[in-house]
Amino acid sequence: MNSLPAFWRRLAAHAIPWLALLLTLLTPLLADAHGISAEDRERMLSGGYVQYIGLGATHMLTGHDHLLFLFGVVFFLTTFKDVAKFVTVFTLGHCLTLVFATFYGITWNYFLVDAVIALSVMYKAFDNNGGFQKHLGMASPNLLAAVFGFGLLHGFGLSTRLQQLPLGDDSTAMLLRILSFNLGVEIGQIAALTVMVALLAFWRRRPSFARFSFAANQLLMYLGALLLLMQLHGYSHDSDPDSFRFPEQEHRHLHEDMDVEKTVDPDRNTL
Repeated sequence: MNSLPAFWRRLAAHAIPWLALLLTLLTPLLADAHGISAEDRERMLSGGYVQYIGLGATHMLTGHDHLLFLFGVVFFLTTFKDVAKFVTVFTLGHCLTLVFATFYGITWNYFLVDAVIALSVMYKAFDNNGGFQKHLGMASPNLLAAVFGFGLLHGFGLSTRLQQLPLGDDSTAMLLRILSFNLGVEIGQIAALTVMVALLAFWRRRPSFARFSFAANQLLMYLGALLLLMQLHGYSHDSDPDSFRFPEQEHRHLHEDMDVEKTVDPDRNTL
């Protein structure tokens, strides 16, 4: 294990540029998957509670930041008791903020919330690889408290997206829609965790787990960092969109300068 950090640093130097390119190409897909689409908003206008459950489950299963964090949490947990304890604490945290922040309309820019959630992924990977002991010379902070705190944060992130939906003006119906969405999130989380825990249990029995567990968490940290950059990039577009495109009049002048409307060559019609 002592030789792994140097080896994986060399590997990362070659792999990270390609990984960054891949996630850059996938950025629109990742953003759309974790957001609330116009189609979802339209469907929810006349949708029942079952549709909110389905949307909640889908949102969790396509929520890459939530899934990566959960993967980090259960990575080294070997007993059902430990998995149940940490997942329950995380669930309690995100249920509290999801329900109460949505019901009372407490929100923030969702790009910034998701940026902090990306930091939680990096934190868990750093902790899994003993970063506090190796680099900071201190014991890891209480893991149960950290998972609960990050659960509150993840629930707030879910709430910022749920508040984009038409929840209605009737407080009772609104609460039932929120609870339905939350139930769907829990269903999606259970499904994802079942697969994660099963795969990790299978992998943990093989020699490759000891060899590659450090690398797996390094990759988890890199993915968290790339998600962080993606969210900050999205926030830049959201907060100052004009700085990322030509002003309309200037764009029109460029077309006039290039005489774009006269670029068709009719002589080729007879070829």
